[in-house]
Amino acid sequence: MRREFTDLGDHRLLLRGNKILNDLFSRSVHSIRQLTDDDASAKGFYRFLLNERISENELLSNLIGNCKAACSGRYVICFQDTTEINLSSHGNRINKTSGLGTTNANKVKGLGFFIHPSLVVDAENCIPYGYSDIKIWNRPLEFSSKFERQYQSLPIEEKESYKWIEASNNTKSALSDVVKGMLIVQDREGDIYEQFALIPDGHTDLLVRARSNRTLADKTKLFDCLSAYEPAGYYELPVAAKGKRKKRTAKIEVRYRDIGIKSTKGTSKGLPATVPLFMVEAKEVGYAGEDSICWRLLTTLPVESIEMAKACIEWYSWRWTIEEVFKILKKEGYNIEASELEYASSVKKLSILIMEVVIKLFLMRLSYAEPEIELSADSCFTAQEQEFLDHRIIRLEGKTQKQKNPYQAK
Repeated sequence: MRREFTDLGDHRLLLRGNKILNDLFSRSVHSIRQLTDDDASAKGFYRFLLNERISENELLSNLIGNCKAACSGRYVICFQDTTEINLSSHGNRINKTSGLGTTNANKVKGLGFFIHPSLVVDAENCIPYGYSDIKIWNRPLEFSSKFERQYQSLPIEEKESYKWIEASNNTKSALSDVVKGMLIVQDREGDIYEQFALIPDGHTDLLVRARSNRTLADKTKLFDCLSAYEPAGYYELPVAAKGKRKKRTAKIEVRYRDIGIKSTKGTSKGLPATVPLFMVEAKEVGYAGEDSICWRLLTTLPVESIEMAKACIEWYSWRWTIEEVFKILKKEGYNIEASELEYASSVKKLSILIMEVVIKLFLMRLSYAEPEIELSADSCFTAQEQEFLDHRIIRLEGKTQKQKNPYQAK
């Protein structure tokens, strides 16, 4: 399927929006001057981002529509995470009345906004389908501490952590009618009792890394409840190099069991006192580094075999895909935090556009790295671009069979 806008309420805006997507894809820069060939094109780009008829919700609706069309009929994994866009270096220039607030940058009050997407991939091969939800928000410029706001006593709906539940609900609304089923995967911030009580249904499961050492329904502590269990099996997990960390293959001990988590005094009213879950522990052995793996995963999936436990570990390990989205958006490639746009609303819209383009980049890279996975050229290239490539291949490939392009169009 084509990854493009399908409805922006105006045919001219639709053409402009899709041209911008194609330019972002082909040039991989955030600078409008570098993306456009002349002043008229640059002005058109600026006007598109400033146009009040093109809201963030309008853009997101198109992205979600693309995702729904791509993942129809599949069992999918939905990864959630949060990143901040720090625009502090532009504080003297950017308009502070246009959706900016304090952030966590550099352990001081930064200036910017937050993005919390739900990235959807295939459960069998991690093919990215797009986004089932993207929440973009900013705090006030003057943001009180949790103590000042009496954070612990606030209803869950008024806490910033509600973003995890909100995104899960939005994902269910977007995908329930089109997919076979979905597994929502979150890091430790998503370990929220209300979410385990409210989100799962016959179509939706959760897989969340445990954050706190809860007291369980049987009075044991979560982090100790598997200590008496022998490993059910072992699993090898590739660990990529990062910073000073060297590339390695981690040997993982796997344990699992059913548990019951308990509500606390601060839990929302009207929820069950306990929620039944399964816990999977993935613990690295034979390695003494500070970055040794120890994942304690809570899930509503029935984990009754070592194969299912390994599947949960595998799916959780795929979280790197959403981290890669943030890396391309903020660092390698688009460097959105260096944008010199005057209004944060424009930076937010540009971020949404780039995030859709990242899906196309993922698909192209996947097609090259794993040719056995059949992906349509339409997912990355327009008909005109495909026609050009066909002619270009004829000129570039050699006359012998060995010199010809091994990848034939389907």
